[in-house]
Amino acid sequence: MANGERKVGTVSRGIRCPIIREGDDLAKIVSDSVLEAAESEGFSLRDRDVISLTESIVARAQGNYVSVDNIAEDVRAKLGGETIGVIFPILSRNRFAICLKGIAKGAKKIVLMLSYPSDEVGNCLVSLDKLDEAGINPYSDVLSLERYRELFGENKHEFTGIDYVEYYGNVIKEAGAEVEIIFANQAKTILDYTDCVLTCDIHTRARTKRILKAAGAKMVCSLDDIMTSPINGSGCNEKYGLLGSNKATEDKIKLFPRECKSLVLDIQKIIADKTGKHVEVMVYGDGAFKDPQGKIWELADPVVSPAFTDGLIGTPNELKLKYLADNDFKNLSGEELKKAISESIKAKNDNLVGNMASQGTTPRQLTDLIGSLCDLTSGSGDKGTPVVLVQGYFDNYTN
Repeated sequence: MANGERKVGTVSRGIRCPIIREGDDLAKIVSDSVLEAAESEGFSLRDRDVISLTESIVARAQGNYVSVDNIAEDVRAKLGGETIGVIFPILSRNRFAICLKGIAKGAKKIVLMLSYPSDEVGNCLVSLDKLDEAGINPYSDVLSLERYRELFGENKHEFTGIDYVEYYGNVIKEAGAEVEIIFANQAKTILDYTDCVLTCDIHTRARTKRILKAAGAKMVCSLDDIMTSPINGSGCNEKYGLLGSNKATEDKIKLFPRECKSLVLDIQKIIADKTGKHVEVMVYGDGAFKDPQGKIWELADPVVSPAFTDGLIGTPNELKLKYLADNDFKNLSGEELKKAISESIKAKNDNLVGNMASQGTTPRQLTDLIGSLCDLTSGSGDKGTPVVLVQGYFDNYTN
């Protein structure tokens, strides 16, 4: 172009890769895949491009798996193997049902306490309207399984068609444990049934543990306390335990990746050596966004990104163009307006907190924003693009 002006801002590309297996050299495969894509599609890498890879290929390359029997053994050792309260799990075949199988194998009886009207990530057990009709206060009322059925009957999940209450009850019974199901939202309710508790919430787990311990629970673990070290040669996750795990087979679980900062640094170095460009690299899992129809908040992983290069620390520092156009420069137009806005961007402070011209520019972590973009780009199905290249994310109107 005559004036050298770029006409495109942020671009997100799914990059196809070979199927990853345990022990593969992931840094080489990811770097090669990105460079081959650039060559075949006719684009080139630039400084501050972001190469993102899904947590699942990292965990697979690490061979980070555990079996339901490994889980049972760890649960038995840490929670006594008698009656265990399992509270606030999310409703998911992929995320939790197989963990529950292992947990139940490590107990004689499970008291399963479900939060209602929905789980922590928004999977609905009963609608708020139905609660209102029945005169139930979810903050204080405790429902037995019988009372729940009497009031609300069977409630199949909108997207999966599964009645999770029945499904989880069957998982526990099939694993050989007795089961009692209750519905409550106050953590300490479980202590009326047992003083050995496994709290399965994700983002509120520290508070739940604090409340249970203060209320006199004898043994309290959260999911990040289970499988923190290997059992009989299994995988483990020292930091997150079972949090962020996914079903691999009917009796095997793939854990969230273990420490992988060295991996992102290796990829960054390979790209620098081969192209001279300084790219950022991150590992991502679930994005953090909410579905307006099903009300499901996506983030079932403990964090969006378990590892990233240092250039991705922090939050965006942006001015709102429409604010400047409608306020500071409302009398300007055309080339004059463009020049004034460009000058404002070039002169902006490193920290715009509290500045009206930055209002509405989502103050979220860069890794959460970019990870969400990547999760939507790669999808969760058969696209075959577990690596995403994001270009131009750090550009602004002046680049």
